[in-house]
Amino acid sequence: MARYLNQSEAIRLDEELFNECHFGVEQLMELAGLSCATAIVEVYPESKNVLVVSGPGNNGGDGLVCARHLKVFGYNPAIYYPKFAVKTLYKNLILQCELFGIPFLMSCPEVEDLNSKYSLVVDAMFGFSFKPPVRDEFKDIMHNMIQMSTPCCSIDIPSGWHVEKGPHDGECLQPDMLISLSAPKLCAKYFKGRYHYLGGRFIPPYLMEKYHLEYLKYPSTNSHLKLNSEI
Repeated sequence: MARYLNQSEAIRLDEELFNECHFGVEQLMELAGLSCATAIVEVYPESKNVLVVSGPGNNGGDGLVCARHLKVFGYNPAIYYPKFAVKTLYKNLILQCELFGIPFLMSCPEVEDLNSKYSLVVDAMFGFSFKPPVRDEFKDIMHNMIQMSTPCCSIDIPSGWHVEKGPHDGECLQPDMLISLSAPKLCAKYFKGRYHYLGGRFIPPYLMEKYHLEYLKYPSTNSHLKLNSEI
């Protein structure tokens, strides 16, 4: 049985990776995005037309990196980025995606487009620091993703979910796949999709022990791990 992190633990773990282990944000984002891409390739090998919906924070950055790696792996990703970030880090990620020939949508895709043009939609809008309500820029795409029939893969936290309490009482995303990063968060207990993976093989042994994550045994050289049904 896997151990879930609450919100404060997830925040502290991130802070320790940055401050004590001296990982850079770009470094962790690259590792996380790569692990998401490899997990998606394993689960959806035929779903080549992918839309990545990215938010303005680190979760969105993971999505941008994921899109770039999916392109390298032979997929046809497109990106919808409702609110362009101003930080240099994200501007660089956007430029990298453009240099790889990944198109950015200029308007919110309708439900019909999500169903007909894409075989998978990657949700990289909000991470474990999300606080409701959903910002205006994301309301339309959230609504359309909830209504679509195309499978959804959420990175770390299904967008709009509470990191501990999971989905709220109203309409919310119900992803087919969840890729938890570093360790599963409490909201993963409410995940009812078919595929739950863990991504981001970068936790030092002393932090694994401190947060009781020693059970996380990645196979071979993989940066992603399929979690069993008990999770």
